[in-house]
Amino acid sequence: MNRLGGSGVEVSALSFGAAAIANLYSEVGEEQAHEAVEAAWQRGIRYFDTAPHYGLGLSERRLGAALRGHPREEYTLSTKVGRRLEPADGTGDDLAHGFAVSATHRRVWDFSADGIRRTLESSLERLGLDRVDVVYLHDPDEHAEAAFREGYPALEKLRAEGMVGAIGAGMNQSAMLTRFVHDTDVDVVLCAGRYTLLDQSALADLLPAALERGTSVVIGGAFNSGLLANPEPGARYNYTAAPSELVERALRLKSVADRHGTTLRAVALAFCAAHPAVASVLVGARSAHEVRDCAHQFAARVPAALWQDLRAEGLLPADAPVPGEASR
Repeated sequence: MNRLGGSGVEVSALSFGAAAIANLYSEVGEEQAHEAVEAAWQRGIRYFDTAPHYGLGLSERRLGAALRGHPREEYTLSTKVGRRLEPADGTGDDLAHGFAVSATHRRVWDFSADGIRRTLESSLERLGLDRVDVVYLHDPDEHAEAAFREGYPALEKLRAEGMVGAIGAGMNQSAMLTRFVHDTDVDVVLCAGRYTLLDQSALADLLPAALERGTSVVIGGAFNSGLLANPEPGARYNYTAAPSELVERALRLKSVADRHGTTLRAVALAFCAAHPAVASVLVGARSAHEVRDCAHQFAARVPAALWQDLRAEGLLPADAPVPGEASR
């Protein structure tokens, strides 16, 4: 278990992202969702992440129900604030936001202090819990002023009151997360898709800043929405169809992995986990099979010579830390 920043909250090195069990892209049955969470538990995963945004609350309800049979003190749970859910007429679906659920609610951007408390209270109700361990400001890209002026102080107050153990921000970019690290006292940031085998942009700003400040980083999107899990034409990259040049690069990465007798999935996960600022690698899975595969790949040993070959072929920058090698 790894501690988040200066907080007392600890997370497992591999963690479970609960967006997929909320009907991400296509339907997932209740039993399948429950089995996915249970498989994560059986494989030693003790950090679970969710958000109201995922399936309009479905992720929180399913995750809370699946974890109900496990001792509360034995796992860490995070959710997010900034997108408040308001009841809607329920007509139509939510596929425009990526979830195959009925449009029972609508999302309202709200980084106000009152909005954050109301959002967290609703999340606790859906989860069936009296507390969560970590709360992130969720995707404040277009709401920076409100997030820094009102949202962050509200989280700081919740932490001071003991309502949450650790606070942070979660985004698909590294620049604003770096600002959170420099300008606030966040314990952790969740960076999705910006530190992977295909995109190391966080290496230039966020990760050095986090090391300097003692802030933990959780890496999401290790497979860049699927391209690094199964590189083929039509695969997703950052939630949309992958450009042909990235498919080609992913296939070159896979070729090196094959040559060394391992898998691209194992290499992708090992790379994310190797940076000393990273406390946990967050994987999304929609079935017990996917969870077990991720846990198996995460535990696999990647040959040291593979990293040398990736650098020699221009597929990995020389300054990116790799397993068994000190940060440069």
